[in-house]
Amino acid sequence: MKKVLTLAMVFMLSLSVLAACGDEEKSVTVGAKNFTEQFLLSKMAILMLEDNGYSVDEKSNLGSSALRQALENKQVDLTWDYTGTGLVTYMGEEPIADKQEAYKTVKKLDMKRNNIYWTNLSDVNNTYTIVMKKEQADKLGIKSIADLADYVNNNPGELTFGTDAEFANRPDGLPGVEEAYGFDFKGDNIAEMSYGLQYEALNNGEVDAAVGFATDSRIREYDLVNLEDSKSFFPSYNAAIAMTKETNENYPEIEEILKPLSEQLDSEIMRELNYQVDVEERTVDDVAKEYLEKNGLLTGE
Repeated sequence: MKKVLTLAMVFMLSLSVLAACGDEEKSVTVGAKNFTEQFLLSKMAILMLEDNGYSVDEKSNLGSSALRQALENKQVDLTWDYTGTGLVTYMGEEPIADKQEAYKTVKKLDMKRNNIYWTNLSDVNNTYTIVMKKEQADKLGIKSIADLADYVNNNPGELTFGTDAEFANRPDGLPGVEEAYGFDFKGDNIAEMSYGLQYEALNNGEVDAAVGFATDSRIREYDLVNLEDSKSFFPSYNAAIAMTKETNENYPEIEEILKPLSEQLDSEIMRELNYQVDVEERTVDDVAKEYLEKNGLLTGE
């Protein structure tokens, strides 16, 4: 009788251990870089994973290189990153303007070289952009970089351009844009400043056009407009999920869990969410949760 009871107890203990292991298997660490957009993307992914029974540890506020190292060292299981960053910064490849080609290339190379799996490509494209005050752009009839080029060529010396030193000199920055579109801001019409100050300079009328990042909340704050890049000069920096090979193999369902989010998000939505945090001073948690609930991305269970 004691032997039967002992076997029964062993069986029950085995079931408990298996259950515990099962819980462990649904535990992941999500990483994020140190700016608002990353905090929001990370928090939305975390809430959706928790909603699907995952225990999630969050490692945020990391520099880009530190986060990448943490991913490669498996201290982080998954993160949102950008296709252009993956290609250019992490792997030393040439930038690619086409969204799908950039994604396909980074997906192939990063798996081959680093066992990092990319998935859930979104329309959030945090690439370079040329911005103007909407009121002035409308007044001058400028909707695209091509329009800006025509205006500069027809009215030499009239418009000034605000930029940081890096963008002013790098081949995929202002020199490349000017070459691609066939125009030239003369030296006296280029105002160099620390990145970020150009938005305020535009708002104050100190410059007429400037470099920006497409999802920056200050574009909305100062009523700026992104000029259309009809030649697709600027490379793709679309947000997508990067995860370790092991994470993808162990939890293939994560791709499907986050798919509705990656399919809904785009640059305009991201700018608005960034604005709510940066300008309206709402918390990342509140903005992320509200967006998911409003768009039916949480079950509420």
